[in-house]
Amino acid sequence: MARLSRLGFLGIAVVFHLVYIYSIFDIYFVSPIVSGMREFRVDAEAPAKRLVLYVGDGLRADKCFQSFPDPSPSSNDSDALTPRPLTPFLRSKVLNEGTFGVSHTRVPTESRPGHVALIAGLYEDVSAVTTGWKLNPVNFDSVFNQSRHTWSWGSPDILLMFQEGAVPGRVDAQTYGAEEEDFTSDAVKLDIWVFDRVKALFEEAKTNSTLNAALHQDKLVFFLHLLGLDTTGHGFRPYSKEYLHNIKVVDEGVKETTELIDDFYNDDETAYVFTADHGMSDWGSHGDGHPDNTRTPLIAWGSGVAKPVTKSKGVAPGHEDGFSSDWGFDHVQRNDVAQADIATLIAYLAGLAFPVNSVGELPLPFIAANPKEKAQALLVNARGILEMYRVKEKEKKATEIRYRPYPGFGGVSHSIEHRIAQIEQSIAKNRPEDAIEQCRELIHLGLQGLRYLQTYDWLFLRALVTIGYLGWIAFAITTVIDLHVLHGETKTQRTTSSIVAFSSALVALFSLLFVQHSSWTYYAYAIFPVFFWEGVYAGRGALIKGRKVLFGDVSSKKEYMGTVIKGVAFVGMLEALVQSYHHREIYTICYILAIAWPAFYGMDFVRHNSLSVATWGASCASMSLFTLLPAMKTESLSLILFGGLIMFVVGATYLLFENSIIEQLPSTKREESQQGAPLISRAVIGIQVGLILLAMLVTRSSIMSIQSKQGLPLGTQMVGWLTMIASLAVPFLHGLQPSKHYLHRLLVIFLAFSPMFIILTISYEGLFYFAFCMTLLTWVRLEHHIYAYTSGTSNLNSSPKSELSPLKPALASTKDRLNALSAGKYRALTLSDARISLFSLFLLQSAFFSTGNIASISSFSLDAVYRLLPVFDPFSQGALLMLKILAPFAILSANLGILNRRLGVAPSALFMIVMAIGDVMTISFFWMVRDEGSWLDIGTSISHFCIASGLCVFVSGLEVVSEVFVSGVSFEGDGVKEEGGRMEVEINGNDANGSGTKQKGADGLKTS
Repeated sequence: MARLSRLGFLGIAVVFHLVYIYSIFDIYFVSPIVSGMREFRVDAEAPAKRLVLYVGDGLRADKCFQSFPDPSPSSNDSDALTPRPLTPFLRSKVLNEGTFGVSHTRVPTESRPGHVALIAGLYEDVSAVTTGWKLNPVNFDSVFNQSRHTWSWGSPDILLMFQEGAVPGRVDAQTYGAEEEDFTSDAVKLDIWVFDRVKALFEEAKTNSTLNAALHQDKLVFFLHLLGLDTTGHGFRPYSKEYLHNIKVVDEGVKETTELIDDFYNDDETAYVFTADHGMSDWGSHGDGHPDNTRTPLIAWGSGVAKPVTKSKGVAPGHEDGFSSDWGFDHVQRNDVAQADIATLIAYLAGLAFPVNSVGELPLPFIAANPKEKAQALLVNARGILEMYRVKEKEKKATEIRYRPYPGFGGVSHSIEHRIAQIEQSIAKNRPEDAIEQCRELIHLGLQGLRYLQTYDWLFLRALVTIGYLGWIAFAITTVIDLHVLHGETKTQRTTSSIVAFSSALVALFSLLFVQHSSWTYYAYAIFPVFFWEGVYAGRGALIKGRKVLFGDVSSKKEYMGTVIKGVAFVGMLEALVQSYHHREIYTICYILAIAWPAFYGMDFVRHNSLSVATWGASCASMSLFTLLPAMKTESLSLILFGGLIMFVVGATYLLFENSIIEQLPSTKREESQQGAPLISRAVIGIQVGLILLAMLVTRSSIMSIQSKQGLPLGTQMVGWLTMIASLAVPFLHGLQPSKHYLHRLLVIFLAFSPMFIILTISYEGLFYFAFCMTLLTWVRLEHHIYAYTSGTSNLNSSPKSELSPLKPALASTKDRLNALSAGKYRALTLSDARISLFSLFLLQSAFFSTGNIASISSFSLDAVYRLLPVFDPFSQGALLMLKILAPFAILSANLGILNRRLGVAPSALFMIVMAIGDVMTISFFWMVRDEGSWLDIGTSISHFCIASGLCVFVSGLEVVSEVFVSGVSFEGDGVKEEGGRMEVEINGNDANGSGTKQKGADGLKTS
């Protein structure tokens, strides 16, 4: 087949996976926003002239209503430890004046999507979270835009985007500076700032006739964004005294503001809504679909709002799930809603048109109206949703060759017009209950119709993406066999008929996409399957010959059975990795089983490599513990410092006893160990060890300051940054006088990331980092020993004890292999290399899941990031968090690069195998993606697919990194010597006839 260079293969891999990762959004998250709809409003007198919207950012429903000991008692309060409600004012509204329930949000549970659902009534696709903290106008309608005027106070991250997205001059936004959002200080001041500005507005109206007149118009909205809860929850956790105290402050502020507005107007025509954009996990984070993040409080009271429905005996409806059993509201009916429903409630109460993109259903239990009025309002709500369906269907008809209409509206008797006529007839005949049920059915059908149109192309796209991934796996395997098993000996077998067939398939696909006015991404999805399968067909000769080479030694029935069993175990391991995304404990089982792995090569091998085998067992045992620990961690200074101490001891021990350590390695020649490391290199290691100690000190200082709510001192912050930067920069000084020993290089890399695993960790991550590095080092050494044991390539320049005299029978096959390799620079891959690649894939996944659930945003705390960036800056903070998460992979890439060279395979060979087999997991996750059920399941399934698909891109990056890390490393006496880009394999021993062998290939491969 056509020769692909290493960079060419990597380039295709990266482009393909980046494009196909995006397919998840084209399939599952088509933007719901369309334009050109008519507005619909209830044609009746508005229940209220104005509406006040309170949003407690990051407030969980349970924390809002549960009872706790006073988090901020006065000095003479003897009853402070007695649990009591923290929101007495809001509770009084629930019990006496209004209606309450739980608002269920959707993923991603972040600020922008939450506020868009509350204020616009639509759920943005998941990718919108990436624009959540930038000043960008919302490109859809909202209740603010429908109001006569809106006054808003709060965070610039939320207010400004709604101001910019509305009609100019319609929304006033007063915000504090972004620097006030400091996670290390008391964030209650943010909410107090909001309440003070509201008071100032109404105070000014007493002397400003223009403002007073504006405030007395109808269709007004007042929006109070209370970010203090979210900031406090991130910094101190939602069960902390600080968070609970913030809830008290919010309740008091809401009480004062409500009384102020009621006194100002004195007309009882103000409606109030209190809710939250999202909740918060116990670990101070949010973003995924965990119930703690999706359940928020909803309380409405005032003009037009229904009074509480109570039950004198037993439990009132709505409490069946037991979630609210400890709120003291069992006798009050609970009315749960979807978050988008709140936008329709706001529009109805204030007399506004429903936002044209709203998919919310008017929550009738919240409104004080007779059944007929409720039916009429719900019909208007349904018309708005059906208007979106009409516009979307028109757009889809214009692009489809043969449009298939939504079955729910098929036929005259089921058409939209017929259904609306039936509802109007029910209202006219004074059957409002029937009309309400018919409206709900129509809204449900309308939403299902919108979903039908959004998922119209699913079957085609899913099939295309699946064929593309299968094509990539086949193409990658074909390329690996051609380049690294057969060394490019086969020729491509393209024919005129095959070229015409594949070209015709591509033209047909493109023509279909062109006629349907498809997105440009669809063309990208279409070209890859054709390209890959054409390459596989053209390279079928390599597959046929590669099968003979790889399975040529399998002849007996017993050998066939053994190969089948190994294949089943290989697939089983891949499936275990798939399930490990759901159950981290699988890694514990795998590590425990891996302890016995060296024993499969016989007790003779174990005896000759007893130290490596013992170290491997200890490393696997320690790694098995981490996935039994909770992924959600709380800050522990003692564990952070203990992990730092281990790193310090490792670095100091190597610095003091480097010569002795290297001399003990069988792979080190005596003269090399006596020469020792250059003086400059040792001095640089000393600096790295000192930086670890400095990182421990600055981390302790940061934690103590933050815990005491003193904020992060500027000096401590600067020292932390300097330590982080220096730890990553100092290793480059080794280039002044480098040491070529691989162990020295690995230690330098280990020490480079050690300060990061002190400053940016909150618990046992530093201990994991040490255990993971030890496991990698031991694995690399064991793999080399196994290769030497099974192929006879052991270095006999070591001590007599390590002489592999029992391996002489293997030398005959070794000679044959050397003869075959003389024509190429690197040895050919064998089936055992697939097992090595599987191990590396397992270790790669383990690095993700051992300290957290990478698919859950909430499992990674931002606490450690506050030691460097205390002020809210999500992209910078997220970048620091990702840097820490990805650090272990630098170690993995270095070890895998060294293993490549010690085994004598091409630098890209093992990485290419990993990229091929990794997408077996990707296909599994692609078909596991869910768009129904709980939002936790939906969000998690999407995360799993994106991670698995992005793994190939990540592995490509690891290969590049590994080349940088292991450049110039030599393996004198270890059977492989790498110098100046030229590899030599040295084997000292006897061949089958007892004579020494020494071979040198034409390309510079020398064996002796």
